[in-house]
Amino acid sequence: MTATATIRMARPTDPTPVTLRSRLGSAFAMFRNAKSITGLAILGFFVLVAIFADVLAPYSPTKVDNTARFQPPSAAHWLGTTHIGEDVLSQVIHGTRGVIVVGFLAAIIATIIAIVVGVVSGYLRGWRSESLSALTNVFLVIPGLPLIIIVASMVEDAPLVLIAAVLGLTGWAWGARVLRAQTMSLRNRDFIQAARANGEPLSRIIAVEMLPNLMALIAASFVGTVTAAILGLTTLSYIGVIPVDTYNWGTILNWASAQGAFRQNQWWWYLPPGLCIAAIGVALSLINFGIDEYVNPRLRSAGERARAMKKKGLDVNDAVTAVRTPATSEESTA
Repeated sequence: MTATATIRMARPTDPTPVTLRSRLGSAFAMFRNAKSITGLAILGFFVLVAIFADVLAPYSPTKVDNTARFQPPSAAHWLGTTHIGEDVLSQVIHGTRGVIVVGFLAAIIATIIAIVVGVVSGYLRGWRSESLSALTNVFLVIPGLPLIIIVASMVEDAPLVLIAAVLGLTGWAWGARVLRAQTMSLRNRDFIQAARANGEPLSRIIAVEMLPNLMALIAASFVGTVTAAILGLTTLSYIGVIPVDTYNWGTILNWASAQGAFRQNQWWWYLPPGLCIAAIGVALSLINFGIDEYVNPRLRSAGERARAMKKKGLDVNDAVTAVRTPATSEESTA
């Protein structure tokens, strides 16, 4: 009886049940590396600037100071003024809101469509899957920028919401292709077959079983769409397709180019918005690199090995790792 009791006490406890919350937590573990954290911090800074633009901006972006035209940075105007005396810092701060709104709204629209079309077409079989795949191929060849130019020419003073909608409707196809390929690989896994055998509905299989395993690809697609939407917005604003009274970093560059700021070396007008575009591009690239490092097993193992070497005080770039040899008898005697 004592031996039986000992065996029962030594029996391991039941493992912690896997819930949707734990799966989502493991799915978002891709944002825990240094690259993703740095990128998220920079992106979060721009998001806060966009939210509190009215509080942070020292002036209204349209306020004119006739006594301070083409003024370089000073105590009154930290980033100088334009050709009619508008404060450049206030324009850059208010322009952040348009960039963030268009980037995230276009990415949300494109990601939702990519998830629905990509995952459903990857899970289903037969003509329905092929039809959704053909629809994806059609949208792959639709050029986004010329379509936006046509829409902007047809609609007077096209709002940023319309521009974001067009960017989102033309930017979902690549993400859908990737999600479809990964879903076709997942649908034959044992846990999907078990859920199907238990009679689980399609909506629950996709939402509970598949989407947590696709979070890394969905996040990478979302980040890529944000980058493309921001670059598309600034490009269209710079060439004058979007109304110039809608402030974003591209319209600031458009005004600077039209008034000869590049020729006259008025760097305080065109350099700040250019640096902001570069900074948010770096932030999104770091997030994408961090996701790729988490998804790719080779990059993930290499990163873990590099961090382990740094903790031990070893140089990661050394071609040959120094090996500590045991001390000889003479050295130990000395």
